[in-house]
Amino acid sequence: MAYRWETPTSIWLEDERSGQFELASSDGLGRIDWQAQARGRLADCAHLLGASLPLSCDHAAIYPEGFAFCPDCGRPLERLGAAQERRPDWWGPHADALLPRHVPHGLPVTSLALGDSLEERPPAPDVGRFDAAMPPPPNAHCVFAAATCGFPEQRLLALAPGRGVLQYWDPLAHVWHVLMPEEGTADLAFGASDYGWLPMPYLQVPARRGDVALVPTAHGLYRLGINPVSETCRTQAVLAAPVVAAPGMMRRQLGVLVRNPGGALGLCALGADLAPGPQFDCGALPLSGWTRPIGYDGQLFWLHGEGQLVWRPGDAPRWLAWPDTWLPSLDLGGPTLSRDGRMWLIGHDGQSYSFLELGTERPQREPIDGARLGFANLLFRRGHPVVDEPWSGEHVEDQHEDDSLVLPLLRGFNNNRSQPSGLVLRFHKYTGRAEDALANRVIARTTVEWIGRRNVILDEVARLARPLECVPFVYANRLWLHHPDWNRIRGWNLDAPT
Repeated sequence: MAYRWETPTSIWLEDERSGQFELASSDGLGRIDWQAQARGRLADCAHLLGASLPLSCDHAAIYPEGFAFCPDCGRPLERLGAAQERRPDWWGPHADALLPRHVPHGLPVTSLALGDSLEERPPAPDVGRFDAAMPPPPNAHCVFAAATCGFPEQRLLALAPGRGVLQYWDPLAHVWHVLMPEEGTADLAFGASDYGWLPMPYLQVPARRGDVALVPTAHGLYRLGINPVSETCRTQAVLAAPVVAAPGMMRRQLGVLVRNPGGALGLCALGADLAPGPQFDCGALPLSGWTRPIGYDGQLFWLHGEGQLVWRPGDAPRWLAWPDTWLPSLDLGGPTLSRDGRMWLIGHDGQSYSFLELGTERPQREPIDGARLGFANLLFRRGHPVVDEPWSGEHVEDQHEDDSLVLPLLRGFNNNRSQPSGLVLRFHKYTGRAEDALANRVIARTTVEWIGRRNVILDEVARLARPLECVPFVYANRLWLHHPDWNRIRGWNLDAPT
């Protein structure tokens, strides 16, 4: 016989003979496989559920939420989930909804004040080292999210879009778990274009515990949820059409590029409450190779090697092919802004580079004398920052940096700073083409740096290849940097300066 205990969110069963507690059900989690999954993860499950753990007795391994004392001996228990430190969620720099409107959304820009802590470290030329490390997930080509998903504590998720695998980091056991799909769960694989998801907290839908994000797949747009107790994940269909590009959100309207039944490209609009909206036929446009959408000036921009698709909610989408022989250099970075607020993209015509104005049928073109790497006003020509217009000359502070190449990875937005700051990679003693450095060429020496009010060298990397695969993310009050070739993810503390 088992005694039944009910808490506001869960139902527990207490074995009459052993006194052990077993979770029978919990809001939003669906089927609970307590015996098979949770026995080796009791500590993590207790933290996730806000349950209680023993401090000095062994009558039970775990107690229901709210238990303050052991019912057998009366000794105090450790109550979890009552007063946890609230940390900001991380959905990737492309999904930061807290940026102001005058900053393009969808680029690697974060509103977190990372520089306030990182700039307290010894400045260059001192070479620092990472403060913490964690093993990479089993499927290493990932996007990361650090969020509570309705639980008392934040957890880290790693989704591998190429294989459709969702992975969960257990911070107490220091191990990655692959979340198994529940019956009827859609295949999460997506490889048609650059990956991007829409976090559920940004939408106007009722919150459910375990909700993660709206995810694009080859078969449709789905609402993704997790059950970390049973180590499973599940999906719910939102749009039943093959998705060909990451979805975007503008003015409480979602835009999703899909493949229509006839094989043409279509744009489906959804409300922030996921109610269906108008659908548009875009004709014989590409069905793969799109960037993540960029939101700016009330419009969404999907960029492609052949042109740009621009959509303002309430209007029909516009296709603007690139002019003449001009081709975008999408690997060099993303759009940036001029001082008058217009958005520009770097490209070339086979002979020289130039910036092209976006979003207009008769774009202005500004020639430049060499490649510039970066996005959102965090631009570099070789090893020097560009601090005025995107096409202005670089700001030379040290002639020795002529022999280096800087690749921005993440811009930290802060209204209190006159110049952009962010995380960059610096390739030393490199004099070749920028495109070669971003491909498979092995860079002998690279430093990971924070560029801001003070330039700080965070770490040094030997023999780096494919630097565009570096993924920065923020979790557990640390800035992390992941590369699929590395055997550990490097982290730097973000403790508030004292």
